[in-house]
Amino acid sequence: EKYLKDLPVSPVIEITERVYIKNIETTKKIVSKLKNMNVKIAIDDFGTGYSSLSSLKDIDADILKIDMSFVKVMVNDKKSRALVKTIISLAQDLGMKTLAEGVETQQQKDMLIDMGVDYLQGFLLSKPLPEEEVEKLIGGNL
Repeated sequence: EKYLKDLPVSPVIEITERVYIKNIETTKKIVSKLKNMNVKIAIDDFGTGYSSLSSLKDIDADILKIDMSFVKVMVNDKKSRALVKTIISLAQDLGMKTLAEGVETQQQKDMLIDMGVDYLQGFLLSKPLPEEEVEKLIGGNL
């Protein structure tokens, strides 16, 4: 616990939306303990059909990860684009950041930035890298 509080950057633990919602009271207790230890919580697979808006208000997360199934088709699908925009707006109103998964094209990146997304993840930016390559990329030791 002390080690986590002393880290220069807060670690992020991802919890899938389905797991969070399955037993929300237990999850809320665990998340509260983790947040007291300087851990940030990201909700993965958000918007894939497991939660309701009434449960979202009880989720004490820092980041909502927008599922790649929406990002992948949003350029050509008006309804998916509307959902992504709504998720970003809702997260902002709830004091959360957003991360879009599966960004593969410049057009997706530009649209997401215009919508106000906070973070991007996907092959457009980088393929998954081993630790040694990440160290070279950021120019230091992890």
